Amino acid sequence: MGIEAAITAEGFLTTQLQRVINWSRRSSLWPMPFATACCGIELMATASSRYDLARFGAEVMRFSPRQSDLLIVAGRISVKMMPVLQRIYQQMAEPRWVISMGACASTGGVFDTYAVVQGCDQFIPVDVYVPGCPPRPEQLIEGVMAIQRIIDEEGIPPQGPDGKRVPLGIALEPTHEVRPQPVPLGLS
Repeated sequence: MGIEAAITAEGFLTTQLQRVINWSRRSSLWPMPFATACCGIELMATASSRYDLARFGAEVMRFSPRQSDLLIVAGRISVKMMPVLQRIYQQMAEPRWVISMGACASTGGVFDTYAVVQGCDQFIPVDVYVPGCPPRPEQLIEGVMAIQRIIDEEGIPPQGPDGKRVPLGIALEPTHEVRPQPVPLGLS
């Protein structure tokens, strides 16, 4: 039914080592949640049985940066929290990827104040932007799948001439359509 049917009686399978490494990285992403606001609730819902992030090999939420390779920034980041986020990012092992989840993490959202950072991409490289306020769990799953496609195609994230990691900067499109109200609004 599976790989046993594809392998002949001798039991040999040939492939490239880079493809096996990319497959294992793609199939075992360990997210580090950095949830500070309402996007964190949607992040928790994504890991629940209804949306089942485990299908993509990312069910092991690690709260230690040394054991994770995918940082999910969900919610607004205050100026006082930015050094903590930077330290968490620096403690993660390479290769590492970053998803900016929601309007607050990506652009500061409605919090255009001196205390809120207007986008975490000013301080750490972001690979995938997931739009919404807050984004639906399906959109975060699409972001994880985008990271998996990146790993399959390229493997290790690209580096610039100075040796630093270049952010991929992929922005996802919303996956839903806004429907009109079922009942016309009006005063009676």
